[in-house]
Amino acid sequence: MNPHLVRLCAIGQQPARRIIGLMSGTSLDGLDVALCHCQGHGAELRVKLENFATIPYDAELQLRLRAISQPSVALQDLTVLNAEIGRRHAATVLACLESWHIAPAEIDLVASHGQTIWHAPAHQHQRADFTHHATLQIGDGDHLAALTGIITVADFRQKHIAHGHEGAPLAGYADKLLFAVPTENRLLLNLGGIGNFTYLPAVPAPGLPLTTDTGPANTLLDAVTRQHFPGLLYDENGAIAASGTVQQGLLHELLAHPFFAAALPKTTGPELFGMEYLQAAQARAHATTLPPADVLATLVELSAAGVAQAVRQCLTEAELANVVVYASGGGSCNPVLLAAIERRLPVARFAFIDELGIPAEAKEAVLFAVLANETVAGNPDLSLGKICLP
Repeated sequence: MNPHLVRLCAIGQQPARRIIGLMSGTSLDGLDVALCHCQGHGAELRVKLENFATIPYDAELQLRLRAISQPSVALQDLTVLNAEIGRRHAATVLACLESWHIAPAEIDLVASHGQTIWHAPAHQHQRADFTHHATLQIGDGDHLAALTGIITVADFRQKHIAHGHEGAPLAGYADKLLFAVPTENRLLLNLGGIGNFTYLPAVPAPGLPLTTDTGPANTLLDAVTRQHFPGLLYDENGAIAASGTVQQGLLHELLAHPFFAAALPKTTGPELFGMEYLQAAQARAHATTLPPADVLATLVELSAAGVAQAVRQCLTEAELANVVVYASGGGSCNPVLLAAIERRLPVARFAFIDELGIPAEAKEAVLFAVLANETVAGNPDLSLGKICLP
């Protein structure tokens, strides 16, 4: 038998595994690297975060990634970046291991989400001749496995789509394993480029846990900041937005998009909520000359309204009064955005995911380590990702 397959079988039968989870989100700002000790699987899973680092992408790579995250791209650029991202991520893993004084041979698996280039659920692509969902992540897992010498689980979203789902959000599977408890109703709110949440009731119920996207969280805020404030990648602490005034006419037009009224669960991405969407709404609202600070203030309210509307589609006011909202993702570092969400959900109690033992910035990378653990050692019903041998 192939010795790598022998090794894979042995990893699956071990009582515990050391797994590096990799996550790079729609903000395209860098790679999160989480080294996790995963003991057991399924309901018996226990995870300890051993090390964590975020390695920023350089400005030139960010520009190239944004350039190919468009409806029309040069196939050669996409093809080259698929291999390049895989190799960059491999180099990052090796550099992190060296800095942590850990040999690659001490790691059982790498779990690589890859870099999302385009997400196209059926309601978005609207192809009459192809009614299934589609998505594309680059950063080939074979390059990671070959360069690190570590068995790699990658490309998690395709299996989800192959079974008829939308490929996102995937957080709910791992959220349930890590954070569901019988003593507290929890809503895990992740504010990345796109917002999403997982609702974990203390008492299991049909159709729950529910995981859904809510709309843009940081993606438009970051894009407008880059456009109007050269040298800034994002509005730190929401300071610029805080200096602006919310324009209700523009907010009304932004919220008129049918995504916000769609039933849960639903998924989306910057493909839908990009600058064209904003500019079209500004034109309809006669708000094309707004000061950038007012645009940012309005976009903060858009993100908050999307979260609140989706939460209220899921929970009644009485249920909201008995839930704790645990925030994570880059947007959880924006006090202006968090305050706007809290104003719209005043009866809920808010906290940070850090209180549950995992730092907010590490949560998504940890979640993919958990998914790889379940793929190799757990129930075949939760088997996501492709296994790449060194």
